[in-house]
Amino acid sequence: MTHRTVEFEVSRNPELGFDMRPSPGVLGPADLPEPDFDSEGMLINIGPQHPATHGVLRLVLELDGETVVRCIPHIGYLHSSFEKLGEYRDWNQIVPLTDRMDYLAPLIYNCAYVMAVEKMMGVEVTERCQVVRVICMELDRIFSHLLWLGTWAIDVGAFTPFLYAFQEREKVYELHDALTGARITTSATRVGGMMADLPPGWAEGVGEFVAALPNTLDEIEALLATNGIHLGRTQGVGVISGGEAVNAGLSGPNLRASGVPYDLRKDRPYYDYETYDFEIPVGEHGDCYDRYMVRMEEMRQSCRILVQALERLPDGPINVDDPRIILPDKTDCMNDMESMIHHFKLVIEGVKAPPGESYFAVEGSKGELGMYVVSDGGPKPVRWRIRPPSFINLSVIPKLVEGSLLADVIVVNASLDIVLGEIDR
Repeated sequence: MTHRTVEFEVSRNPELGFDMRPSPGVLGPADLPEPDFDSEGMLINIGPQHPATHGVLRLVLELDGETVVRCIPHIGYLHSSFEKLGEYRDWNQIVPLTDRMDYLAPLIYNCAYVMAVEKMMGVEVTERCQVVRVICMELDRIFSHLLWLGTWAIDVGAFTPFLYAFQEREKVYELHDALTGARITTSATRVGGMMADLPPGWAEGVGEFVAALPNTLDEIEALLATNGIHLGRTQGVGVISGGEAVNAGLSGPNLRASGVPYDLRKDRPYYDYETYDFEIPVGEHGDCYDRYMVRMEEMRQSCRILVQALERLPDGPINVDDPRIILPDKTDCMNDMESMIHHFKLVIEGVKAPPGESYFAVEGSKGELGMYVVSDGGPKPVRWRIRPPSFINLSVIPKLVEGSLLADVIVVNASLDIVLGEIDR
């Protein structure tokens, strides 16, 4: 499939008349002296209680002076056994577990899980439900990137962008609250539909948020894109080529920043993504600065998708008309015996899926998010396994930081945008 990409040359070379990349006479990471591997190094821990690790991640570093000789990531401090817990819960009872995997973009995980179950069951949700889920996923892509942007700015030494990003993020919290009754643990989806239809005025609230966000992004970019400290700490740091990124299994913005235009919304489209007009931001150098630029542009592209989704949002039911999957209306349940029986059986026995298995992957905010479910014909999965993007993206940290300075470890880790909830799961 032919991809349309967004070039960064305008941002890299603004109308200031100079190139923001270091000139040949300026020392870069490649010009640093080779570390003395024969000397006795010093071992230090970054984390697991450290704000710059973005969660309970422990990085054991061997240093030669301030040069990182070796990096060993340690995970497991937040192990929650989500996949095993899911084997003891009904299909719909698993939805709250997906909130806790990536609590920075819970609606994406809600949708990805039920989409895998629906694929296995052969259930096709209504057109309104499809568009609503697209709105939810793109809204939470922005939601996740805003938190990354604010904390990224702090990690490189800037505080004001954090305030700007979190002011916009609070608006998404309010939209979460209005839709689901919760700010973070949304649990919005159900097999065959959603927990409820959109409340009055919610779509208009999304439209107002999307209309205002680009101006805030422009202000943040004015603070960071040409800032000398930001450029010095991110350009040429944590470089990984496209081929190396593919071999490492990277996906999402981290892969696209290395020049690989792979996006499931284009390459394996679902929910009519191929009919939306949006572009795939692709970097060139594969460094921390490119990863920053890709996410900034992705938020703008998500705004474009949201505008189109709101325009095409159809009327009609939000849930499939199948009493074996969806609970009946409360009024029908209290006045119609057959509806009451369906309600009783669904609550007591749960939704029953036919024997089979399925894997469904979506383009999450951090990369390819895959859900694999296996059914033996009962109300609970025999197996539930997740392909979490952060878990795989994290594996490349040693390659990116070994041979760099200690200060670069903080920036490289921030540029990968990991969340420990899905890594330990």
